[in-house]
Amino acid sequence: MKKPILASLIAATLINFATPAFAVEENNVSNGLTAAGAPLGLHGVDPVAFITLGNRIEGTAKFTAVHDGVAYYFTSQENLDAFQANPGRFTPQNGGYCTFGVSVGKKFDGDPRYAAVVDGKLYVFLNEDILKAFQRDQAGTIAKAATNWRTIRSTAAAEL
Repeated sequence: MKKPILASLIAATLINFATPAFAVEENNVSNGLTAAGAPLGLHGVDPVAFITLGNRIEGTAKFTAVHDGVAYYFTSQENLDAFQANPGRFTPQNGGYCTFGVSVGKKFDGDPRYAAVVDGKLYVFLNEDILKAFQRDQAGTIAKAATNWRTIRSTAAAEL
């Protein structure tokens, strides 16, 4: 095999196995890709069910939508349709990172077991203690997180 052909074959193979290009950690997502070709957001919890019903129900790959490079799972076609009609209403705030962490300029895993819906928006937290701290000053934490998110959104967690 000639070297130019071999180089082209190697390059084509690497491209096929490369992960999609995402901005540096703009979303808190699972490692690896879903069948939809994007990493899973919100640990697979249906964001529509969470916001509208307050239920942390795991969705299924059968009902998947990809928004801003993140795959979300849903429990029903109805929830999938609602998300697709208005994804901004249902995606977690601060890229799905812990809202308290973002409020202090850090990116920590946002775990939907520890989450709150405030004014129709979903905020996730690292753990129960952080969620309880958030509940003592929701408005202040949300305001600080919103300000910091504009600055740290495209910064890798390791750099913060």
